Amino acid sequence: MLYVDKTDMMYNLADKYSYVFLARPRRFGKSLLCNTFKAYFKGQKELFEGLKVMELEKEWKTYPVLHFILSGLKDCTIADAKSKLEAFIGDYESVYGRNEADKTPGARFRRLIHQAYVQTGEKAVIILDEYDSPIMRLLGKGEQLDAMRSLLREFYQVLKDEGEYLRFVFITGVTKFSQLSIFSELNNLNQISLDDEYSGICGITQEELDTTLRPCIEEYADALNVSINEAYAILKKNYDGYHFSPKSKDVYAPFSLLKALDKKTTNAYWFDSATSNSLLEFLKQFPITTALNYDGVEVSENEFCIPCENADTPMPLLYQSGYLTIASYDPWVQRYELKIPNNEVRKGLIDCLMPIILKRTVADNNSLVAAMARALFKSNLSDALFALRSYIAKIPYDVITKEQWEHKESRESFYQLLLYMAFSMLNATVDTEVKSILGRADVVIKTKTDLFVLELKVDETVETALAQIDDKGYAIPYEADGRKVTKCGVSIASEQRNITHWRIMDTEGNLIEDKNFRTMQ
Repeated sequence: MLYVDKTDMMYNLADKYSYVFLARPRRFGKSLLCNTFKAYFKGQKELFEGLKVMELEKEWKTYPVLHFILSGLKDCTIADAKSKLEAFIGDYESVYGRNEADKTPGARFRRLIHQAYVQTGEKAVIILDEYDSPIMRLLGKGEQLDAMRSLLREFYQVLKDEGEYLRFVFITGVTKFSQLSIFSELNNLNQISLDDEYSGICGITQEELDTTLRPCIEEYADALNVSINEAYAILKKNYDGYHFSPKSKDVYAPFSLLKALDKKTTNAYWFDSATSNSLLEFLKQFPITTALNYDGVEVSENEFCIPCENADTPMPLLYQSGYLTIASYDPWVQRYELKIPNNEVRKGLIDCLMPIILKRTVADNNSLVAAMARALFKSNLSDALFALRSYIAKIPYDVITKEQWEHKESRESFYQLLLYMAFSMLNATVDTEVKSILGRADVVIKTKTDLFVLELKVDETVETALAQIDDKGYAIPYEADGRKVTKCGVSIASEQRNITHWRIMDTEGNLIEDKNFRTMQ
């Protein structure tokens, strides 16, 4: 068994602050961190033998720890949520006592803190894990959301009022909600979610992968019959890419990474476990394609960290839930670039949105990916485009309205989105780079033997597409790669609603194949 030791950061937080809030996506180790704090403050010194905190902590005092896991309140009616909250409090009242005069969860919580202090002589430690779970599913449901807020507000208000009896308060969640007293009234709450110092407190950093988990990488490489470097590249492509601050450490999604190392396979573990119906329902309030429009967007901090209920785009929820992450930060203009973090999330998000946007099933998508990948591994770009053309032909006409179809910009955006999604799905098996779903639609596909550089045009000629590859120098960065480089111009005709022409050429300008379906008709 291996343990990735972050106890020095835990100690630092507990020593420096009294109130701390940490936002991280689901399945990122927040609950493990909460349990570590719990053991630390309960003075369970024996659990920390050999870890970094042993060199830092000298006293090992024992505090009364009140640990609430609020995910148990999700998917509940307001009445059931109230009953469960009272039951959580009741578990601790069996230890520290209850005054029957206290009727509400807030009053009972307040008394509980006082009783814990009286009985132990030490201030209480409060740990609230997944504070936002009860209200995530209620986004967009005004009355129910307000009712749940009211229930939680009284409970959270106690944290502010009883500060003199509290040694440490640690709160975790995915999203930020402004109208809860936890944010609007707890003015000494230290939000460390965007702090460089704590960017690696949850998740596995590149350094930890290179050191503590190195033996696991070696076993993973042996099982896949690849080199160590190839194993690292596979894991990075699929599970890396998270950055939580301007100068963040490079962070891997821990749930997926550890699953992959344990099972010696490469699958989409995090997305399957972390995608919630509440996110999908929330996305349906907006044009569904906007979920992908934010891949590569530049924004200021207050645009992606604003409370989700105040947002007029899905971007804050996508970032806070882990579907977008910080790609880079420009301190001169104080602008962040956000992106989808890795292949696992990109494919999972597209698998999730594809049936809604294009009315094609996940099985259809997988068939397309398999057909294109088989062709590309045989260096046959033309067969891959045939498979894509067949897939497009089966998309129902009503996915885009007649009014939208009459506008050239809408048609172009639709096909750029379609191709972005198709090539992004392909990225599960073939290394694919898609520049953007808006504007430039150039694509680079990489296999062990080939590099295919494609330019895609709607209602324009393949000559125009190939000229752009040459004029923009899209193929130049790959000429020294060692693999065979092939250029391809692809033309989509909105009248036929499909690919109608492609021309494939080598870097010397020699024609490899010219397939024109308009001529054939």
